[in-house]
Amino acid sequence: MPNLIIAIDGPVGSGKSTLARRVAALMGYIYVDTGAMYRSVALKALRHGVSLEATEQLTALAGRTRIDLRAEDGTQRVFLDGEDVTAAIRMPEVAQAASKVAVVPGVRKVLVAEQRRAGERGGVVMEGRDIGSVVFPDAQLKIFLTASPEIRAERRWREHQQKGDAIDLARTLEEIRERDRRDRERSTSPLVRAQDAVVVDSTAMEPEEVARLVVMLANENASASAK
Repeated sequence: MPNLIIAIDGPVGSGKSTLARRVAALMGYIYVDTGAMYRSVALKALRHGVSLEATEQLTALAGRTRIDLRAEDGTQRVFLDGEDVTAAIRMPEVAQAASKVAVVPGVRKVLVAEQRRAGERGGVVMEGRDIGSVVFPDAQLKIFLTASPEIRAERRWREHQQKGDAIDLARTLEEIRERDRRDRERSTSPLVRAQDAVVVDSTAMEPEEVARLVVMLANENASASAK
């Protein structure tokens, strides 16, 4: 059967990364976390004191940045210019900075080119906010994963609680809503559902249940393509 490009889009906290990793594992595909790329550029900008409003400087920074996504011991590690920043890019301040970096057209142009190269041969599960609409509009299977803002905030809050990070649930919900607004209203590659994407609402679903559903859809798609 053909190797598919599976595009998973959706708002922050909907569980895209968890879903993409699990689907990739179940299907023996490569998992590409595009959000990690934007977070890496954001982390580098914060470290170098580059203003998040300085679009030309951010674009130049992205152009001279090397980001490697490696599968090690069953998990994905993110390397920024050779340094393992897997944990560092998950800090709340980096996540907020990434949402601003991601609206810079020049940065997106650099990273979208990298994403296309990573997935052009198929056999990949790629997640982000514009994979099905911009990066791979011809992807064989597109999923738009969503959940209520309250559930997404709670999930994000629990993740940080497990890591020992002291963050406020109410503030997390506020940040989720602000991030949603920013992602929807940005002029470059706004968060939209591709017309041919399958909408999956994970509000009342367990992660494994969602993953099995997507694998079923992928297998049906692959079988139909092989005929």
